[in-house]
Amino acid sequence: MPRLSIILPAKNEAPALADLLPRLKAAQPSAEIIVVDDGSTDDTAALCAGHGVGCLSSPYSMGNGAAIKRGVRAATGEILVFMDGDGQHDPEDVARMLEKLDQGYDMVVGARDWDSQAGVGRGLANQLYNWLASNMTGHTVADLTSGFRAVRANRFREFLHLLPNGFSYPTTSTMAFFRSAYPISYLPIKAAQRVGKSHIRPLRDGLRFLLIIFKIATLYSPLKLFAPASALFFLLGLINYAWTFVYEGRLTNMSTLMWSAAVIIFLIGLVSEQITALTYRHDD
Repeated sequence: MPRLSIILPAKNEAPALADLLPRLKAAQPSAEIIVVDDGSTDDTAALCAGHGVGCLSSPYSMGNGAAIKRGVRAATGEILVFMDGDGQHDPEDVARMLEKLDQGYDMVVGARDWDSQAGVGRGLANQLYNWLASNMTGHTVADLTSGFRAVRANRFREFLHLLPNGFSYPTTSTMAFFRSAYPISYLPIKAAQRVGKSHIRPLRDGLRFLLIIFKIATLYSPLKLFAPASALFFLLGLINYAWTFVYEGRLTNMSTLMWSAAVIIFLIGLVSEQITALTYRHDD
């Protein structure tokens, strides 16, 4: 069984793969390389065959996360490395990530600097995600959404059922590892300009990325999201009651409604906390 499996999700990335695959094979000659063709309409499959690289082809696009899951199921290595197929990641960084992994970590993530972000908007959004995840977990999260990471296969497969089919699999896997107390390290990297056009569309994927914020909380500790929201409604109800008591001498329906909402939100958070705990229960 090979020690290392490298998984590259790709959708119409043949121009980038033509340059990336030879460099990757030269950098990691003993690794198992799997390209997951996510419904490409170019010559991705033929290109992989020409380079002697395994290719899992799908008849239609299922999403980046779905490609990751298919690649993980097919991989045979003890260590999994995920790289984007668009040429952003340097194959030479794989060795650095493996060295870091051998220091006792279960996941090593390639953390991009500001110059490596795909635009100001994406950069600001990633900074927001990193800040929120750091506050939720109590650990410094240098790059929550990076798709360049090395993980121990047995650890990652524990959470395969949690991964979405879209672009937020890095967020899900990171928060799952933190929740399960599997150590994570971040390794600074430089990401190159991608080859070709991005498959992310701001209008289509904007709402999806906003939902990542709520996923961060619900995957780690729902009460950390619901408890402050409950306290806010309780405080608003208290302020409204104080105002109406001073000026009208009575308790209004609005105060009662806000206090009821506070109780309901807190109970939802409590139930979500128990569901989250059951989600991460591991039966050998």
